Amino acid sequence: MQFPSVNGNDLLKNKISLPNDMNSRFNVLIVAFQQWHQGLVNSWVPFLNHMVEQYPDFDYYELPTIREMNWLSRSIIDNGMRAGIPSRDTRRRTITLYIDKELFKKKLEIPDESDIYLFLVTNEGEILWTESGAISEEKSKSLLHAFKEAGFSQINSS
Repeated sequence: MQFPSVNGNDLLKNKISLPNDMNSRFNVLIVAFQQWHQGLVNSWVPFLNHMVEQYPDFDYYELPTIREMNWLSRSIIDNGMRAGIPSRDTRRRTITLYIDKELFKKKLEIPDESDIYLFLVTNEGEILWTESGAISEEKSKSLLHAFKEAGFSQINSS
């Protein structure tokens, strides 16, 4: 399966086209639909940060996914998120998508907006692994297994 081509802006105000503008060969894309999903996203962040430190050519992005709306509404939402996120690195990794959510969910086989959805995606858009919900030991091991199956190994042993 391929990750659909979508456009958004990161919280540094850069226009981003996914999957084309991903700098790393392998990326976890975390799709969230509700504001309360941030807690679920945050459950993954320490593990994903560790992976960034341990594995070459790996990164992750948070994708708040919102229905299409006018520029003023988008600006208010993005400025609110920016105000709550002081870290430049987190702002770089947060790409807001204002898109046709129904079409997006259909292409990714996302059944509903009740949870977050994670995708291990190559920079060419190939989806290698999918998961939903908060992190668990089983889910993190599953991601590591998929990542290693793609041919990557740790660069550090810590």
